[in-house]
Amino acid sequence: MDFTRRKYQELLAALKERGYAFITYREYCAGERPERFVILRHDVDILPENALMIAKEETAAGARATYYFRAMPRSWCSHTIQSLYRHGHEVGYHYESLTTCRGNVDKAYVDFCHHLAAMRELVPVDTICMHGSPRSPFDSKDIWKRYDYRNLQIIGEPYLTTDFSDVLYLTDTGRQWDGYKVSVRDKIEAWQERWEKAGWSFHTTDDIIRGLREDRLPARLMITTHPQRWDEIGLAWASEWAMQKAKNIIKAQKVWRKTHKG
Repeated sequence: MDFTRRKYQELLAALKERGYAFITYREYCAGERPERFVILRHDVDILPENALMIAKEETAAGARATYYFRAMPRSWCSHTIQSLYRHGHEVGYHYESLTTCRGNVDKAYVDFCHHLAAMRELVPVDTICMHGSPRSPFDSKDIWKRYDYRNLQIIGEPYLTTDFSDVLYLTDTGRQWDGYKVSVRDKIEAWQERWEKAGWSFHTTDDIIRGLREDRLPARLMITTHPQRWDEIGLAWASEWAMQKAKNIIKAQKVWRKTHKG
């Protein structure tokens, strides 16, 4: 069964076996880049308690990761944010201000600054990451077409500051590793086709593990997960599976309409 705690342990073990160094996104942006590395990025959309479970697996494996929290009650948990930071993980802001401010860029920037300051009262924050908000017509990264996050002492945003010619991006969006095919925003459009041709498209976690053990993956990776998807087999796991199936149908329709627009 995929997307379980045991399967995540197996993924971490395979990365260690292949000699990948675990670095945070802050370290990547600061230029601390070993020859072979993986950035474990977690977008905590909901269920922050699952983030703590994943962090325990990472600590046991000697890994550090980067966790992005939304400014929403189902994601933002001060205790979890501070606990993760104390255990050596990076914490950042998973912003969606242009969506919550209904496309008003100036209001979105004020909203962004407000929540960034609130998170910085809990922990240091050096990087940020856009929340895709697939049901929204607005892309929150568009804030940075008018404003500069570097003026806020932010050194990186994964979708804007990662060199994807050097780093392969894998994400469990859609509860599958090739979910970029139905994703509205969690994908790297300029590179997905090239990565497919290189054989770096995977469907299950076992596919990635097999690729690692056969040394078929490149030396530099960013692996993004959504903690609510990773759980013990049970009601919560089954509920997430069913909900994501339905969401994927809706997202696929949006992608089709966008592709065939006009």
